Amino acid sequence: METPSAAQRRNHVDEQRRALPDAPGVYIFRDAEGRVLYVGKARSLRKRVNSHFARRGSGKGLADAVADIEVLVTETEAEALLAEQRFIKHHRPLYNVRLRDDKSYPYIGISLDEDFPRVYFTRERHKPGRAYFGPFSNARKVRETLDLLGRIFQFRTCEGREPGRASGSPCLDYHIGRCQAPCVGYVGRDEYRRSIEAIVAFLSGRYRAVEDELEREMRAAADRQEFERAARLRDRLQAVRSLLERQRVANRSVGDVDVVAVAVAGSDANAQVFRVRDGVLADRQSFYLENPAQREAAEVAEEFLLQYYEAALVVPPQVIVQKGVKRGEEIAEALSRRRGARVEVRAAERGDKRRLLELAERNAELALAQDRLRAERRRSHRIATLERLREALGLERLPMRIEAVDISNLMHAHTVASLVVFEGGLPNRDHYRRFRIHDAVQDDFAAIAEVLARRVAEQRRQRELSPHDADYDASFAALPDLILIDGGRGQLSSGLAVLDELRAAGVAVCSLAKRLEEIYLPGRSEPLRLERSAPELQLLQRVRDEAHRFALDYHRRRRSADLRRSLLDDLPGIGPARKRAILRHFGSPERVLAASREELEAVPGLPAKVARRIHEQLHKVR
Repeated sequence: METPSAAQRRNHVDEQRRALPDAPGVYIFRDAEGRVLYVGKARSLRKRVNSHFARRGSGKGLADAVADIEVLVTETEAEALLAEQRFIKHHRPLYNVRLRDDKSYPYIGISLDEDFPRVYFTRERHKPGRAYFGPFSNARKVRETLDLLGRIFQFRTCEGREPGRASGSPCLDYHIGRCQAPCVGYVGRDEYRRSIEAIVAFLSGRYRAVEDELEREMRAAADRQEFERAARLRDRLQAVRSLLERQRVANRSVGDVDVVAVAVAGSDANAQVFRVRDGVLADRQSFYLENPAQREAAEVAEEFLLQYYEAALVVPPQVIVQKGVKRGEEIAEALSRRRGARVEVRAAERGDKRRLLELAERNAELALAQDRLRAERRRSHRIATLERLREALGLERLPMRIEAVDISNLMHAHTVASLVVFEGGLPNRDHYRRFRIHDAVQDDFAAIAEVLARRVAEQRRQRELSPHDADYDASFAALPDLILIDGGRGQLSSGLAVLDELRAAGVAVCSLAKRLEEIYLPGRSEPLRLERSAPELQLLQRVRDEAHRFALDYHRRRRSADLRRSLLDDLPGIGPARKRAILRHFGSPERVLAASREELEAVPGLPAKVARRIHEQLHKVR
């Protein structure tokens, strides 16, 4: 039977569904706490949204969690596709298909703003005057490509805008044939630039142009009797041709095309992108996806295509996809806007493109199977480690949920505490909690007791609540198997004094002292010492260190905010504009405190007289 709040939420959603327009647009599902659960696009908002609620009632699916629906009406479905991707990127909804780590994929950068450009690994793609190629699916692929380009085109790897090093002599790269040594004038600016232009053409997939230009330069150098240069160009041309022949997967008439295939298995998915240029497989990228709603491969492919090409620097004129992708025309329209020219999105029926699609499908299925096998091995290893920890500590049950407490302060100021949670050997960051210490700011032992007492009180309060209640907190409601305290025997004793209720419920308690990594257990006079290489000890160390990191981060933020209030706000002659200028110049309140009078006088827009008064006041405070 539904609770009154659940019934009210359901009625509210039903009213919103009845009012939806029969028009294209984007819809957003939110839960009772306002969090975005899912973002979708539709040709008809009314029909598409209602289709989500056809099987509502199990209490476990997306439809049962929806408490509010927002819509954005668009002119066309292509506009809806683009808007959907913006919302997904901004909100990162729980039920949408997501790249597992889509925050900073690697790129290859070329510093065209320098006289002798560098070709380098980067995760940036915003500096003016530079060319970027990517994204690549992993850093190893970027480094392999850079290694290949270095062997063929011989670009400099030294840092800085100017080539060379302090000694003034060529580095090892020159002697092993990986650099042309522009630092000592062995190659001129124009010739070096031609090598960089060839790299740009190569990374852009203009392989035929690279071959033709190398052959033309080789013949021209031979005609001028520059035989050494002609020999270098000949070797470079042979290396390029050998590479392209090894990677040729189709006839040159295939042109520039991306082949995209997706495989799904439960909540996991894998997407393969084959970038074919001039019939050559320029790159094969593998992306692991989260598919929490367990959608079919075609639906996953639709979402992936827009996410991938939103980050890609180049959109080809044709994208080959699997059968079943229903919104190919709308996706093509969206990609055409991104490219600035016509893009075709379609399935392949025969020939080289069909063969490449089948190859991409097999690679996606294989990659997904291997990933699931690796995940199972990692899970088995974590369970084995938890079993070893259970045996080492003499626990009655496997410590599937470990909670760790740490205190952070500086000279007893801004005393705070952290509570971090590991479940199944992995951090559950949604359950992390922070505490301000109110009563025990001068005593770490008392602070531990205060935090754990508040934890016990919250657990007791959560037992009286329903998961549907607004105040329900899943982190405090869950009962840990093991509580880990950062410290030694004294910290453990402080914690045990307030944990009788949880211990009676079967919760184990221990502490881990950092200096010798000794484990203190209730009722044992001597600490437990495990081998430093023991996986069970390393797990406890990870949990303890994560609690310390989380507490320290909170402490720094509170201290920084307090410094802004107590020091900068009370300084003579400092209003909001000058306060922003000072913080922008130094970067943090701590650096303001450490600044000399001359450094304060150098702040743009700050009069020297005011800077001197600030310096005097700050040093009085300190």
